[in-house]
Amino acid sequence: MTHRKPREARTSYTAGMTSIADLRKSYERAELDEHASHADPLQQFDRWLQEAIQGEVPEPNAMTLATVGSDLRPSTRVVLIKGYDARGIVWYTNYGSRKGQALAGNPYAALQFHWVELERVVRIEGVVEKVSDEESDAYFHSRPLDSRIGAWASPQSEAIPGRTVLVTNAAKYAAQFLLQPPRPPHWGGYRLKPDQWEFWQGRKSRLHDRLRYSAGEDGQWLRERLAP
Repeated sequence: MTHRKPREARTSYTAGMTSIADLRKSYERAELDEHASHADPLQQFDRWLQEAIQGEVPEPNAMTLATVGSDLRPSTRVVLIKGYDARGIVWYTNYGSRKGQALAGNPYAALQFHWVELERVVRIEGVVEKVSDEESDAYFHSRPLDSRIGAWASPQSEAIPGRTVLVTNAAKYAAQFLLQPPRPPHWGGYRLKPDQWEFWQGRKSRLHDRLRYSAGEDGQWLRERLAP
């Protein structure tokens, strides 16, 4: 008797009456010229970030963080940039989270900002290290009290039976620490030191502008245009 493999179901989903495949947008807001861009990618990033803030783009400080764990599976999540300078890009999180565990085994990561309203994307790649305890302490104590308690209450990325666990933990640590919770030993900052930047500006007819900055051994940045 011959057993036939079941035919895979092919279902096409649509958004209302519009096919997802037919959704398109023409990008025509701005341009990115390699001769007009800043020679230093950090300065170019600062210019674009300030324009996103001034343009009141929703959550201009939100960035996607991509890591690869020991199982070689990539993972992304959205975090918030909390600082940037010549040393790199900084954010804070739970060291025991999935991203923390991935970075402990593989310190290379990528960041991406997508400012939809400005039709812009910035991609940043490099190696990640923890910031100093002094930096983590200073930022932690600048946070609202509820956020500081939350850092103790949440066993980030662990499976929990329900929200009651978080509420109970928050009440416990609030009673224990009152108004002065210390920084948890499992919580702090990371800094990504870029060795590659890419700036993307949407353009008409899908002929987008892409500029890549690559770090050279002499400390200088190589700036070049990429085909879209």
